[in-house]
Amino acid sequence: MILKMDRLPIELPIPTNPSANDAAAVQELLGGKFGEMSTLMNYTYQSFNFRGRTRLRPFYDVIGSIAGEEYGHIEVVAYTINLLLTGTSKRGFDPESGPLKKMTDSRISRHFVASGQGALPMDSMGDWWSGENVFSSGNLKLDLLHNFFLECGARANKMRVYEMVTDPTAREMVGYLLVRGGVHIVAYAKALEHLTGVEVSKLVPIPDLSNKAFPETRKYEQNGIHRRLYSFSAEDYRQAGMIWTGTHPEDGQPLEFVVGAPEGAPAPDLEEEPQLNAPGAMDINPEMFQTVAKKMGIKM
Repeated sequence: MILKMDRLPIELPIPTNPSANDAAAVQELLGGKFGEMSTLMNYTYQSFNFRGRTRLRPFYDVIGSIAGEEYGHIEVVAYTINLLLTGTSKRGFDPESGPLKKMTDSRISRHFVASGQGALPMDSMGDWWSGENVFSSGNLKLDLLHNFFLECGARANKMRVYEMVTDPTAREMVGYLLVRGGVHIVAYAKALEHLTGVEVSKLVPIPDLSNKAFPETRKYEQNGIHRRLYSFSAEDYRQAGMIWTGTHPEDGQPLEFVVGAPEGAPAPDLEEEPQLNAPGAMDINPEMFQTVAKKMGIKM
């Protein structure tokens, strides 16, 4: 079961220059073949389908804990897209004026036609994410090898999107995910090493460029986030710590296993876009809930 918290892994800055086409580029990190939808669903189904987990529990716990983290990664990418889309069309209540006219020039018009100017499960070209991207062979060695490859491919795409989109919102998100994706690469390398004896960690980083080339990664690595694997559970997935041992292959610092999840930061309250009737419900007054909230002890 998933215990959901209304927070993001990191605090996202407000865009300096909202752009629908920047948002389209970032969509690759959400619904592309190597996007967060793929990492989440690959590890989720592998954990659901894992056979012999009593005997191989540490490996199961690595896959399960990373699957838990990927849910938050989908959220932080989606919010980045939403922030980049906020304010890109003309706000107002008059449809005759054509408030969405200029959005015909945007690369993904579905952001304005099929959603309320928000993220969708698709790639940077507007193609829908597909379950065909899920690999769950049932063979532990094969699945771990696939996951290592998947995370390396995801890292390559993050680096390229970083080079395409200069807005600080996108770059902050990419910087964080480069660090956390690096953790997952090392975790799957360590799992393969425990399983086979092959020193897979000697392959990293893939691609060759270090995270240090990206300024937004530096504060996270200085705080040791690149060395921490979280269980993303209060009680379970603790045996992942039996895999996550030794030192980091790039800087030689000791690895740390943490029970629980990062504290995170509040998710931004997205501005309304009335020209899309998003969210609509204009006759709702929040004060109508205050009496009930007071009786229930809920802070509004």
